[in-house]
Amino acid sequence: MSDVLVLENVYKSFGSRGIISDVSLTVKEGEVFGFLGPNGAGKTTTIKMILGLLSIDSGHISILGNDIEKNFEAAMRHISGIVENPDMYGYLSGYDNLLIHARACGATKERIDEVVQLVGMQLRIRDKFKSYSLGMKQRLGVAQALLHNPKIMILDEPTNGLDPAGIKEVRDLLRYLAHTQGMSIFVSSHILQEMQQMCDTVCIINNGRILRIGSVEELTKGGGAGLYRYRLRPMEQAVALLQENIPDRIAAVHDEFVDVRVKEEELDTLNRRLMENNVSIYGLSAVETSLEQSFMEITGGGNIVG
Repeated sequence: MSDVLVLENVYKSFGSRGIISDVSLTVKEGEVFGFLGPNGAGKTTTIKMILGLLSIDSGHISILGNDIEKNFEAAMRHISGIVENPDMYGYLSGYDNLLIHARACGATKERIDEVVQLVGMQLRIRDKFKSYSLGMKQRLGVAQALLHNPKIMILDEPTNGLDPAGIKEVRDLLRYLAHTQGMSIFVSSHILQEMQQMCDTVCIINNGRILRIGSVEELTKGGGAGLYRYRLRPMEQAVALLQENIPDRIAAVHDEFVDVRVKEEELDTLNRRLMENNVSIYGLSAVETSLEQSFMEITGGGNIVG
């Protein structure tokens, strides 16, 4: 897959206060890229720089190889964004709102019909915008963003305020656009469970710095190490042995079991060490970790809204 969006060593400050520090990331063709961080982490500032709404102090941002500072118009041809909820004329139909935008960006009526089909709005496109649910307004916003056939779409909190049905509509639409149409989707959200279901790759940012980038699978397995639950006897002796040998790998200790983070290929060595020290293994199973748990571990907790 080719690189669609690339950020290299990007810095941004407001006065003497640093906001973004040495941010580097790459979004591939046809992937849903999740951008996660606590409130004030720098997500919105980064998005505004990508869209050309804020200047960059240093570093580079390129879209399909076009530097947004040196070749701004060429770069912006390939990108679209919805930073807040779609703002359209409530007294006009969805179709007429799209028609106005199509005239501004040079899209044809045939292209309007294509994007309406893509977002599944055929049955309601002639209804007034003010009659739409939040989920339908968001879908129409995506349709508008698709009119000029961008290669990447930037979405800031696209499921904010939606009910579960609306969230699923948006999630399914974005995954369809990425995996079927080959578009890259860069999405910021605070709904971690939803991001786990929606995204292919996740980037975690905090205090303006990238803490971790990886696939959802990698992040929910602790960056390559899985979470395993041991049932051991005698438990006190087993825990003491683990604390002596792998104290940084112990995730939790309970009366009946202990959770440790190890790679699959390390299990044989650990099991042998336990048995050599007269510890009996009565149970061993993999424990699924949520993206939320990984997020809290990587960021050290904190408010994830924003």
